[in-house]
Amino acid sequence: MQLSSLATVHKHIAALEAKKYVVRSPNLSRSLELAPRYYEETGISLKIPLAGQIAAGSPVQSYENPDVLDFADFASDKGTYALEVKGDSMIEDHICSGDYVLIERNTEPRNGDVVVALVRNEESTLKRFYKEPGAMIRLQPANSSMEPIRVPAADVEIQGRLLAVLRKYR
Repeated sequence: MQLSSLATVHKHIAALEAKKYVVRSPNLSRSLELAPRYYEETGISLKIPLAGQIAAGSPVQSYENPDVLDFADFASDKGTYALEVKGDSMIEDHICSGDYVLIERNTEPRNGDVVVALVRNEESTLKRFYKEPGAMIRLQPANSSMEPIRVPAADVEIQGRLLAVLRKYR
């Protein structure tokens, strides 16, 4: 938007709040969310018709099943966030570079969960999580050409667990 003044930005945000198009998230600085009124007035929907099922193996008879896939279900928790994937460490789990992953905040994963892990307060990574003997954590890539990351549990902070993978083909 090439605005040079913070006061101008604040004024625009305040106007959007007054129209009830955006809401600030409590206890999160610089956090804005589109409000339901915005979707109602613009006609934008987070719901897409769910037309039924499709076989990915042998063809099956098609039938219409009028239902709706509501993407709000994926983001109903205020702690859900998205990340863009960079790299090929999860390709055998069909998570490719350029995909978007939806992450639910969860600091206590189970063995085998795909998690966002912050290692040594420096680098974050998307890997499968495993507890190992001796207070160690194994962050396992889903790429047989890569080695797992093994670190003391004290050096790993789990920031969330994989909820969904989104991929655009155009």
